[in-house]
Amino acid sequence: MPVITNINDLKRIYERRVPQMFYDYAESGSWTEQTFRDNTNDFEKIRLRQRVAVDMAGRSTASQMIGQDVSMPVALAPVGLMGMQHADGEIKAARAAEAFSVPFTLSTMSINSIEEVAEATTQPFWFQLYTMKDEDYVRRLIARAKAAKCSALVITLDLQILGQRHKDLKNGLSAPPKLTPKTIANLMTKWTWGLQMLSAKRRNFGNIVGHVEGISDASSLGAWTAEQFDPSLDWSKIAKLIELWDGKVILKGILDVEDAKMAAKLGADAIVVSNHGGRQLDGALSSIQMLPAIMDAVGDQIEVHLDSGIRSGQDVLKALALGAKGTMIGRAFVYGLGAMGQEGVTHALEVLHKELDTTMALCGEKSIADLGRHNLLVPEDFGGRWQE
Repeated sequence: MPVITNINDLKRIYERRVPQMFYDYAESGSWTEQTFRDNTNDFEKIRLRQRVAVDMAGRSTASQMIGQDVSMPVALAPVGLMGMQHADGEIKAARAAEAFSVPFTLSTMSINSIEEVAEATTQPFWFQLYTMKDEDYVRRLIARAKAAKCSALVITLDLQILGQRHKDLKNGLSAPPKLTPKTIANLMTKWTWGLQMLSAKRRNFGNIVGHVEGISDASSLGAWTAEQFDPSLDWSKIAKLIELWDGKVILKGILDVEDAKMAAKLGADAIVVSNHGGRQLDGALSSIQMLPAIMDAVGDQIEVHLDSGIRSGQDVLKALALGAKGTMIGRAFVYGLGAMGQEGVTHALEVLHKELDTTMALCGEKSIADLGRHNLLVPEDFGGRWQE
């Protein structure tokens, strides 16, 4: 068993174990991948203020996200195709999150279905919704999430039109993978993954197949999903979805002050400052760059979370010190899932927790609630230079 001390340790194992198309699906951005790179690089621009001779005993990373008690303010973000990273991936990730007392978010584009994840867990999880043109399907999807007792609806706003990801197109990304000479050659080197996938509960999109008329195979599924993302999504439709859900709602994909104000006006419980991990609008600012301006605009009106670019507990602390109430991780736990399944997700959470706890102590703080901008050394132009 390798010694895991940081997220990159998991990433190296993940790259060796998972087929190329699914590694590339996670480890890529749109177009030139500028925003994908900036998401991580911009965290490095923020430095930490070390404090000494401070009582560090009795520390706690416990907090709350949308009123839910969490062991640390880190939720597992919705990630599509998780069941292709590891057999029954959504179930394994949800179980790891539950054991660690952090929220798990199931994607609309998951392999394991809402019902399968609910059956395999004991605590409510969050469900992420992509808005589709088929309004009847969306209503039925929301009803299924309610029946599964999901505790929050996460509505993704930044995928009305799919951003072009060159690697996915070149790899012919599909679930299950299409057997071409290229994919067969790669799969022959990933035999451990293949053997585990033989025992998986399913290998297609569990929230769609069997729930949409006419969807019976990979080709019909691909055609349906390619046409279903709703380019006409607007704030009035979002308001109707919030009303239909009638529970805790998180709006994900906010990267502009005016959009943050609209989300707060609609009465959402939280927003996620996010650029979809750099997978949508290439050239957009990183999430951490936009966080200060959004906090200044709506931080006293709505709970603010952040995702995109988090690879360490120090990144989590920096987001919290800039005002975020919580964070979401995607690639950081997918590396662990692809590397080692449920155990790998647990390793990822343990790494982040230890880094967060140790960094908080060395910054002179004992509680998440005490973190603030006083713990950081931030460049003068950070988060402000680009505002009108």
